[in-house]
Amino acid sequence: MKSNQSKPKLSRIGFHSILICFMASSLSFIGCSTDDHKQSADEVREKTAQATAELKRDTKSVVEGVKEGWTRDKDRVDLNSSTKEQLVGTGLTRAQSEHVIAHRPYATPHELLTKHVLSEDEYKAIEPHVRAGEPSDK
Repeated sequence: MKSNQSKPKLSRIGFHSILICFMASSLSFIGCSTDDHKQSADEVREKTAQATAELKRDTKSVVEGVKEGWTRDKDRVDLNSSTKEQLVGTGLTRAQSEHVIAHRPYATPHELLTKHVLSEDEYKAIEPHVRAGEPSDK
């Protein structure tokens, strides 16, 4: 009587790996061999053209958005380097502008609130018109 130890055994992981590979191969072969999924070259070309046109539109929209963002930010008044008159141009009073200048630098425009320089309503009124660029040397 031979012992079971002399027979080669597949490990559980090896057996499962082989089984999975076999099943995947079978499924991919079945998927490739059905006539229901065949497409003509014209259909493939048409779908490719549609996808390309959609990609062009999406890319153009992204580029326009980035361009608008750059332009919008350049048009904003920099809280760290603007003059009192420039700040007044955003809708602030002279006293508010002096208060903004006194509390420089700002990492973000939102710091006007966290540093208690402006009230919530005052900040909301000027937020679209200001940005925080590189801090000044003051």
